[in-house]
Amino acid sequence: MGDSCIPTVDLSPCFREDDEDGLKKAKEIIGQACSEYGFFQVVNHGVPLGLMTRAIELSKTFFETLPIEEKLKCAPNSGAPLPAGYNRQPDQSPDKNEYLLMFPPGSNLNVYPQNPPHFREVLEQIFAYFTRLGVLIESILSQCLGLPSTFLKEFNGDRSWDFMAALHYFPATEAENNGITEHEDGNCITFVFQDEAGGLEVRRNGKWIPVIPTRGSLVVNVGDVIQVHFSISSFHFDVYD
Repeated sequence: MGDSCIPTVDLSPCFREDDEDGLKKAKEIIGQACSEYGFFQVVNHGVPLGLMTRAIELSKTFFETLPIEEKLKCAPNSGAPLPAGYNRQPDQSPDKNEYLLMFPPGSNLNVYPQNPPHFREVLEQIFAYFTRLGVLIESILSQCLGLPSTFLKEFNGDRSWDFMAALHYFPATEAENNGITEHEDGNCITFVFQDEAGGLEVRRNGKWIPVIPTRGSLVVNVGDVIQVHFSISSFHFDVYD
């Protein structure tokens, strides 16, 4: 694995029962990627490309064409533990974006936009696919850690706090290179897919590696909860807290 890009994993063997070699290779790449990068890309992951494309298209329509008054109609309910619905970063924040956040379909915390039409349907459909993929990735990561395949699924058993966010980053200006500040995700895993503008970068060994958008691929970010285990495993692969 070179330093110029994060590893890419073909997950198609994970959906078949007759490709043990392919499954073994996928697990090996993921295990090494988690130890060395904390990120990897997946292809043939089971999330339909058409659905991913539609989600991006409707997100662009929502963020780029609707007036702020329309977007604020789905502002978070007061008292919600996380701001489900539409929100934007405060003007003084170094992060320059607006976002639409949702919990699993059926959550009484969700506040959906009425426009564009079918946006809610697409969001709920892709959320369901991400949930299924998350269970698969957690199983693979558990095995890479030398743990039972169901370990992370049971550890992360309350799926009601899974959430998905569509983020719109404002264009850069002459005075400000807008985006989001350097950070680590504090959860188990995050799936990311970008539009053609890209912008995601991964830091490794003090260098920033751009993650070039690839049609149909998903980026998997191993969060702090799992990163601790992989940091330990790089010293002794069978020792975990």
